[in-house]
Amino acid sequence: MKILILTQYYPPEIGAPQNRLHELAVRLQANGVEIEVLTALPNYPKMEIQEAYLKRRNREEIIDGIKVHRAWIFVSKSKGIIARLLNYFSFVWTSYWRGRKLKAFDYLMVESPPLFLGYTAMALSKKLKAKLIFNVSDLWPESAEKLGIVQNQLFLKLAYQLEAKCYERASLITGQTQGIVADILKRFPSKEVYWLPNGVNIDFYNPSHIDGEEFREKHGFTTADILFFYGGILGHAQGLEVILHAANLLSDLPQVQFILQGSGPEKEKLQNLKSALKLTNVHFLEPVAKQEMPAVLKAIDVALVPLKKLPLFEGAIPSKVFEALAMEVPLLLGVDGEARKHFIDNAAAGWFFEPENETALANCVRNLAMNPTEIQIAGKNGRQYVSSSFNRDQIAASLYQRLTNNS
Repeated sequence: MKILILTQYYPPEIGAPQNRLHELAVRLQANGVEIEVLTALPNYPKMEIQEAYLKRRNREEIIDGIKVHRAWIFVSKSKGIIARLLNYFSFVWTSYWRGRKLKAFDYLMVESPPLFLGYTAMALSKKLKAKLIFNVSDLWPESAEKLGIVQNQLFLKLAYQLEAKCYERASLITGQTQGIVADILKRFPSKEVYWLPNGVNIDFYNPSHIDGEEFREKHGFTTADILFFYGGILGHAQGLEVILHAANLLSDLPQVQFILQGSGPEKEKLQNLKSALKLTNVHFLEPVAKQEMPAVLKAIDVALVPLKKLPLFEGAIPSKVFEALAMEVPLLLGVDGEARKHFIDNAAAGWFFEPENETALANCVRNLAMNPTEIQIAGKNGRQYVSSSFNRDQIAASLYQRLTNNS
């Protein structure tokens, strides 16, 4: 079996889709699948091509045994809609012309979003005689519409039409959460939709092998500090203002410190809010490579996982959940629905607070500061739950079996 993975985002970039797709590729290859990846020149999150890939270097490379083909992409630090569309559509175009030179595959698996890459996927799957697997990690354009990021009705109409066309052309649709799967099945009941969850490498994220003291020392935290940590994109969907407003309500607890590690379109706005509120208990840190994350997670006490209060997100499971729980770090989860059911109700691996409710979040933090033994108990529960239910090895093996049965 030969599979081509088409994605705009891939290592050495850091981020959730990059890690998830690479981990899946490595495990499918271990099961005997011939895997290749067609992706862009690495540029995320700084929106500049990494030095090692300039001057036409490393357009073909091997990463952990996976053959990777890279196509040019337009990048700009501008946050404007024109620059963003040029970023997406430049790769739509160049990935097709790069991909059409490849040999035949049994399957072409495309990652969405960005949804526009569906144009390339449909054309390439025909050219390469490959069945199309459309992997949905976020319901786009629905999420962009509900968040108010895209409001142009003509553009939304065209995007929904493209979404429907991609689903109709796919031989298999895979959804990252059960909520995504249910949404697609409701609208396209005749299609085959498969739950392909995110997960975690429990060997890589193993708290018994990691020391977190260096992180605390480097950033000026003491062993007495209780660290509440958000790591990931600082974007619109996360509603991260709730963390800063909660921190403002907890200035009487000097041992409680909040960390936001990452980058994204909302970072400057959040930093300005910190200044306006004169917060000394909130710290912004730059994103780090995947290899450094186990030590970061080992050093912190509780992982903050918020999203905005939208019905859309009741079917969402942020990827940062899995790594934190594998490292025995419990959650303060501001996400209702599927994530709450899995990790709070079933696993007892943390605590739920109403999304965008800073008072509810502050009350949870205050309670944990007074009862720190609860943190350790919930952390142990979390690792046990993700080890049994969201192990990447099991996820890849199940997908391989599904594709083998359908071949």
